[in-house]
Amino acid sequence: MTQFPPPGAPRARIPSPQQPPPSYPRVRAGLWRRCLWSGLALWALTAIVVHATGNAALLPTLILLGSFLMPVAFVLWAYERHGRDLGVSVILGCFLTGGTLGVLGASLTKDLLLYPSPRMFAGLGLAEEAMKLGALVFVLRRQTRIRGLRAGLVLGATVGLGFAAMEGAGYAFHAAVATPGLGFRALLETEILRGVLAPFGQGMWTAIAGGVLLACRHPNGRFRLTGAVAATYLGVALLHALGESTHGIAVWLVVRLTGGEPGRHLFTEGYIAHPTEEQQHLFTLLSLVGLVAMALLGVAWARSLTRRAPSWRSTP
Repeated sequence: MTQFPPPGAPRARIPSPQQPPPSYPRVRAGLWRRCLWSGLALWALTAIVVHATGNAALLPTLILLGSFLMPVAFVLWAYERHGRDLGVSVILGCFLTGGTLGVLGASLTKDLLLYPSPRMFAGLGLAEEAMKLGALVFVLRRQTRIRGLRAGLVLGATVGLGFAAMEGAGYAFHAAVATPGLGFRALLETEILRGVLAPFGQGMWTAIAGGVLLACRHPNGRFRLTGAVAATYLGVALLHALGESTHGIAVWLVVRLTGGEPGRHLFTEGYIAHPTEEQQHLFTLLSLVGLVAMALLGVAWARSLTRRAPSWRSTP
C-alpha cells in the first residue's frame, strides 16, 4: 500500500540528474619523458646523417626537431602534472596561436626599431609579451570556466613555449644559411642554447603574466586589467628585455673589466673586433651568468606567486 506524507510535512527534495564529468583524453604518465628522450635520439641521428652526407634537404627536419623538442616536452610535462582538466584543444590552441602571433609581433617590432639598442630591447619585451597575452586572451575568450592562477601558469607557459619553438626555428634557419657553407655547427649551437633556455625564458615570462591575468579574471569570464596585471606585465617585459640584451651587456662588461674604453657601439654592435683569449673566456662566463640570473629571477617570481596563493592547485 502506497503511503503519502501527512499534510504539512516538508516534501523530500527530488535529486536533479547529475551532469557527467567532462571526459579528457587519457595521457599516460611519463609521456613527456619518453617524448624528450626519443626526440633527442632522433635529433642526434638526423644531425649525424646531415654531417656525414652534407644533405641540405635534411636541414628542415633537423631544425624542426631541435626547435620544437624541448618546448613540446615541457608542455606535455605541464599538462600531465597540472593541466589535465584544461583540455587538449586549449593547450594546442595556446601553443600554436601564441607562437604565431608572438613571432609576427617580434618581426614587426624589430623592423620598426631597426638596430640593437636599449630602446629596441625594451620595445621587444613590451611588444612580444603583449602579443603573447593577446593570444592567450583570444584562445580563452569563450572558455569562461578557465580561470585561476594554476590555469594561467600552465597556459601562459604553453603560449610562451609555442613562441620559443617558432622563434628558435627561425634563428636556427638563419644560423644555417647565414654561415658560409652548410652552417652545421652554428645551427646546432643555436638549437642547443635556445632549447635549454626556452622553459626558463619565453615560457617562464608568459607563465607569470598569464597566471596573474587569469587569477584576476572575473567569474563570468571577463578579463580585467587590474593594477596587479599591469605591474606584472611591465615586470615581465623588463625581464624579457634584460634577457634579450644579455649578449650586449656581456660585451660591454668584458671591455670594461679588461681595461678597455667601453662605448655605446659595443652594446649595439654586440661584438669585439679582435678579442683576446682572455676576453673570449670572460664573455662566455658573463653571458652564462646573465642567462642563469634571468632564469633564477623568473623561477623565484613564479614560486612566490604559488606561495601567496595556496589554492593554486585546485581546479578552476
